[in-house]
Formats: sequence, structure tokens, C-alpha cells
Amino acid sequence: MKKMKWITLSLTFVMLIGILSACAGGSSEKGDNQQNNGGSKENGSSSAPVKLMMWGGVPPESGPQAVVDAWNKEHPEVQVEYVRFVNDDDGNLKLDTALLTGQNVDLFVNYTLTQTQKRIDAGVALDLSGFTDYNILEKMGSNAEGWQVNGKFYGMPTTRSAFFVALNKDALDAANLPVPKDWTWDQAREYAKTLKPANGYGLVQHMEPFIDPIDAALTKEGYIKADGTSNLDSPSVTKWLETMNGMMTADQTTPPLGEQITSKIPVENVFLAGESPMLNIGAWLLRSSNNFTDFPRDFKIAFAPVPRLVENQADYIPRGGLGDYISINAKSSYTKEAWEFLKWYADGGMAPMASGGRLPASKDADQEEMLTNLLGDKADTYDKESLMYVLFEDKTPTHVRELPQEVTDLITQEYEKYFLGNQDASQTTANMVKRHNDYLEQTK
Repeated sequence: MKKMKWITLSLTFVMLIGILSACAGGSSEKGDNQQNNGGSKENGSSSAPVKLMMWGGVPPESGPQAVVDAWNKEHPEVQVEYVRFVNDDDGNLKLDTALLTGQNVDLFVNYTLTQTQKRIDAGVALDLSGFTDYNILEKMGSNAEGWQVNGKFYGMPTTRSAFFVALNKDALDAANLPVPKDWTWDQAREYAKTLKPANGYGLVQHMEPFIDPIDAALTKEGYIKADGTSNLDSPSVTKWLETMNGMMTADQTTPPLGEQITSKIPVENVFLAGESPMLNIGAWLLRSSNNFTDFPRDFKIAFAPVPRLVENQADYIPRGGLGDYISINAKSSYTKEAWEFLKWYADGGMAPMASGGRLPASKDADQEEMLTNLLGDKADTYDKESLMYVLFEDKTPTHVRELPQEVTDLITQEYEKYFLGNQDASQTTANMVKRHNDYLEQTK
């Protein structure tokens, strides 16, 4: 895998590293991590059980608590506690702070390669090549290669990562529209026009995958041209900007970005309430769509791949593959115990996570158990054929998001100006290119 260059980290992250360095001289290697653990049985210092702290972004009730309860019942000598952090900028900063200041973290989940790279650079993600009793590539398949950094694993990808457009199947049937298996954003735009309710939007989007169409196009084209300059003025970028803007303004089939940001539109709630028939999101939708107590619905959900910006599918590599990359804290006093838990988790212990849309990637996980946990007693409320297609049968090559955070930020800042009406599309791409070129020059 091409080596990523990270010469500068965020100011906050650098400050935290400084704090860690300043504290290092006055603490032992085990430090705070052993605060509640009572010592490892391996060194014979105590008979108390080892305590592992696992940090992840999924709510405990959506699978993680059932996972650790099952492990703790089977392994009284090693007990695991789950700590939830919200998978957003503030939540990831909270995790990074805990890692760098020696708080109790033994295992942690990375949701993008960008986050992983930052933690590798900070020395808090353990190189797993020292463990030789588990072949990650053999277990997870070739898609796991996307998570390697300089040929090494600093964590284990544990889930099939699925992104899709969820559709109100009843609304599709009423409009005589088929469930798409292969479509473009132009076609999705027409679907949104046809399906738009009288007082709502035809399509709503979760902000986490909002930028993915650009990433999918430039993963194939390249973010950098042959001459070493930015490719953010690619026609694909302009196509995405103009398509989204047309849907926001001319069509009024998707929320204007300003409204979505300021109102913090709960897009899952909007879709599940039947107020919008299309939702661009990922597999985490299922933890809400299976919850009829908080999100009652009277329609069946169908699934379609995320639309592409170009006509030729071969010129477009959507996001997907494997996810939930779980690392062991390199500073943990219990790396061996954490490794044993991680192997158990990946090969089937994580089965309860399927209820929240987390599908195990390991070939040794029980697929029937996974499907049972995924759909529960709500199987008849889903279009199973389209669900199976987007999760298992669609063989389109995918990518793992690895764009440096600085580049993601500059793209976001410039497209926000465009969607808010402060600059046109040509000025937006010109600004992106200039700022990207400045970044490339600084990181040579």
C-alpha cells in the first residue's frame, strides 16, 4: 500500500503528544492502564481477573454489550468492559485524548484509515505482526489488504462495510419503479423527483457518506494528476456539485445543505417515519430500522447500491469493503489478552453486532447466525432479495476511505461555500485545487 505522508497533525493532536511526552518520565510503562486490573496473571502479581477496556462507536445496546457479556461469562479470568464514544470529530478526539494521556484503553475501533494512520503515527496502535497464530488475510480475504499500512496490520478489519440507498419499497411499487441494482446519480435524481412527497424530500442523506461520490470517482481517477498537481478540478467533482445543487434548489428534492447543517435533520428518523422515500446511509441504519419501539413503520425497506457519477461502472470505485478496524493499544499492559479477545470477537463472538448492521467479515463466522441476528423477527419488513444483493452479491470493487483529513476538510469547506451560494462551481473547484496543491507542496 502506498505510504501515507503525515508531516503535520492537527494542533490539538500535537499538543496531546506533548502532554504524553512530558508525563512519560514520571510513570511506569504500565501506568494507568493497570489501575483497575490488579495485575496480569501471567506475571503472577495477583489472582484478580484481568480487565480490558474496549472503546467503540456503537451504542452498547446495539450489540457491544451482548458481545462482552458473552465473553465475560466464558472467560472469568479476563473481563471486558465496553466504553462508547460517538464516531464524530468530538468523539474521536475523546478517544485520542484517552490514548495519549494513558487512560484505560486496551482495544479501540477505527472507522476510517485516516483515523488509523494518525494513531499509528502517534505510536498507540500495536503492530500485529508479532502475533503469528491468526492469518488476517486468509480469514478476511483480499479486501483486508486495503487496511494494511506499509504491508503491516495495526488492527483487524472485522466487518463487511456496506453503504447503500435505503428505499421505501411501498413507494417504489406505487410509482411502478424497480429497485435499482446499477444506476447513476442522474437516474437517482429522477427517482427523487418521482417519489418526492407533497411536503417532504425525495432523498435525504446522512452526512457521514455525503462526500463519498467524489471519493469514489477520484479513487479511480486519482486525486493527483500525472504532473503531480491536484485533480480536484476533475469533471466528476463538478458533476457532483452541480447535481447536488440542482436537487437542493431547482428540484427541491433534497434538503439544502445549510438547512441540514443548522437543523441537524435526523435523516434516519425522517426516512423511517415515511417522510422521505430514499436515504443515502450505511448498514448502521438497521439498528434503528429493527427498532419498532422507537421507530415504528408500516412499509418494507429495499436496498440499492450508492449511485455513481459516471456512466461506466469500471471508472468508479464505491466505498465499502471491510470496516470496524479494531486496534490494540500499544501501551496496554495486556496485549496478549486483548489479542485473544480480538480473535474470538472476529471469528464469531461479534455475532450480536449484526442486529445493528455490523456483519462479520471472517470466513469462520456463522453466516446463518449473522442473518438471524441481522433481521431478527423483522425479516418480513425488508426486501430480502435487494438486501442480499447489496450485502453479498454485488461484486463491484470497493475502496476504504483513506484521504488525509486535511484534504477532506478543505473539500468540505469549499463545497459548503458553494451549496450556501457564496461561490460558483468553477470557483469552488479552483479553490479546492489551489488548497490541495498547497497541501501537496507542504507535505513533499
